[in-house]
Amino acid sequence: MTNIIKQKWTMLLLLITLISSSKTWAQQDKMFSQYMFNMMALNPAYAGSRDVLSATALYRNQWGGMAGAPQTATFSLDMPVNRERVGLGLQLFNDQVGLENWTGAMLSYAFRIKLGERSTLALGLQGGAMSFRWDLSKANLGNNLTDPAFANNVSKILPNFGTGIYLSNDRSYLGISVPYLIENNLSDYDSGDDRAKVRRHFYAIGGFVIGRNNVKLKPSMMARYVQGTGLSLDGNLNLWFNDRVAVGMSYRHNRFSTYAGKIQEDQNGNVLSGDALVGMLELQLSDQFRLGYSYDWTRNRLNQERKFLSIPTHEIMLRYEFGFSKSKILTPRYF
Repeated sequence: MTNIIKQKWTMLLLLITLISSSKTWAQQDKMFSQYMFNMMALNPAYAGSRDVLSATALYRNQWGGMAGAPQTATFSLDMPVNRERVGLGLQLFNDQVGLENWTGAMLSYAFRIKLGERSTLALGLQGGAMSFRWDLSKANLGNNLTDPAFANNVSKILPNFGTGIYLSNDRSYLGISVPYLIENNLSDYDSGDDRAKVRRHFYAIGGFVIGRNNVKLKPSMMARYVQGTGLSLDGNLNLWFNDRVAVGMSYRHNRFSTYAGKIQEDQNGNVLSGDALVGMLELQLSDQFRLGYSYDWTRNRLNQERKFLSIPTHEIMLRYEFGFSKSKILTPRYF
């Protein structure tokens, strides 16, 4: 009985993925619970902001145990050059969601302007390309799939570029960005407004640190807007002890799509909405090495059946920073 239920949820997830890719929007940008440790993925102006050569790797296993569930891996490098007036960055990523696979590389450039002794305003650009593959040959939906959009596999190389602004100091940060400006078509099948394409993602991020003794509080937030999905919000609160250990919680309100009418003949509801409660642990193992872990309790609501499904998500982050000199290693680095 358990296997039958699992197969039904797996098929439902696959069906939702297929339909979402053929309607008014296709690819949601990479999602991370530990976005505050991976801001290169959100804002190119972040490059060089840590004032050292910083290497960050992050892996996310979403909805563990379900076939076709999202898995995302990223690796980024960034550093300041030209007396810290310029930041350079490199981001590599792979994102697997059902039948879709994204692999890409982006180069970032940030022009950094000092505002007084503590603050820096950075203007950033990024450019690169993504390899998109939609392997419909692996779909097994019987004879019920008649949409011509699913007639052939899709494989494309998609160039793109983005921009952002990032204002920061040692106690706070604020940023606005659009990582991908080009709305690339994902399928050669054209049905007018329903053509599958990448939609622009608009991000706003911010955070600050309160306290100066052995216990500090670090709140942060992220807002994301995508045409056709509405506004998603992510609020986080971390508590630092002795600048070495942090525990935290996040709450994410997420909306995936608004094409419900195609499934249940309801033009007003959402097919899938997912809110999540996230637990976090962060360890500053040395001045240069940081480890982070998060666990998501996700609640997905299927409007048609009015049922809730709780699925776990794991995420791990590793960061190592190569200091150019002892004076460059500032402990701790909150952002």
